[in-house]
Amino acid sequence: MKKTVLIMAGGRGERFWPKSRKNLPKQFLSLTGDGKTMIQLTVERILPLVDMEDIYIATNRDYKSLVQEQLPDLPGENILCEPIGRNTAPCIGLGAIHISKKYEDAVMMVLPSDHLIKYNDMFVDTLSKGCAIAEKGPNLVTIGITPDYPEIGYGYIKFLPEQKDGDAYAVDRFVEKPSLAVAKEYLATEQYLWNSGMFMWKVSTILDNLQQFMPSIYSGLQTIKASIGTAEQDSVLETEFTAFPSESIDYGIMEKASNIYILPGTFGWDDVGSWLAVGRIRKNDDEGNVVSGNIITVNTSNCIIEGDKKLIATVGLEDLIIVDTPDATLVCDKNSAGDIKKVLEQLKNADREEYI
Repeated sequence: MKKTVLIMAGGRGERFWPKSRKNLPKQFLSLTGDGKTMIQLTVERILPLVDMEDIYIATNRDYKSLVQEQLPDLPGENILCEPIGRNTAPCIGLGAIHISKKYEDAVMMVLPSDHLIKYNDMFVDTLSKGCAIAEKGPNLVTIGITPDYPEIGYGYIKFLPEQKDGDAYAVDRFVEKPSLAVAKEYLATEQYLWNSGMFMWKVSTILDNLQQFMPSIYSGLQTIKASIGTAEQDSVLETEFTAFPSESIDYGIMEKASNIYILPGTFGWDDVGSWLAVGRIRKNDDEGNVVSGNIITVNTSNCIIEGDKKLIATVGLEDLIIVDTPDATLVCDKNSAGDIKKVLEQLKNADREEYI
């Protein structure tokens, strides 16, 4: 069966401010030091499984030109421009109807655009196994990341060790982000995996589940599908998509459906959720610093310092994030990295859109 992939690339990457901005969010930035952007790396690693013509990018319509610029070999009609952000369920549904318009049925992989994978061959192998399970029948397949510490920033998925299909396990339930005590309990049971937000299913399977569990969205998607390729396509998309509720695929379908399987992922995954990820994915110096740009450090340790041509000199600092851009500079304690979004809230409240 034909393999296709939908890459979700509509996020704003607010926890990577001030580098990630409304007009250039993190999926279009290079954060790995190799000059390749996050979305370019995502496409590159999936090419062993799919042809470029079967890769679809769902993004905000404001980012269409960025996608075209960074992925010049991608067919223009494969850039699916959402008129407004409506979370992952409508986004995935939009991808599904475009694929179903092209093929009678196909296996559909769903990947975020802003993850990093250390071992690409292992990643592709895991996806291949998931596609095989999806092709067998009306199965919804996801990838869970084997946890190595009690993370409270991720959702978890409990699997059933006794119910196995090859390397995949039947899913018992999805759970929200836990407290530290609960996360430690999950880790101890060895029956919980981090929710990676990666999925595989047949297009027909996900559309059937949308029809069952999210009928209003399914109905609107069918209206959009009928307009694809017509003069009314953009206006119908604007009307129908804007009317969709903002709902995640986890809440809308995965927490309610049956026939859900999970494959443990052990391929060096990082969701690159904040500046702290840079400390994990880039090389550290002898003092544990990760620096980029014109930087001098004195008695400085465990810091992330990101600059450009302007000299940044640090003395006697520890556990800080410093990011300098032409019009804004961030200085943040590592323990407060999750609060960077609060800066954006204050900027919005003060109507200082030029910094967002």
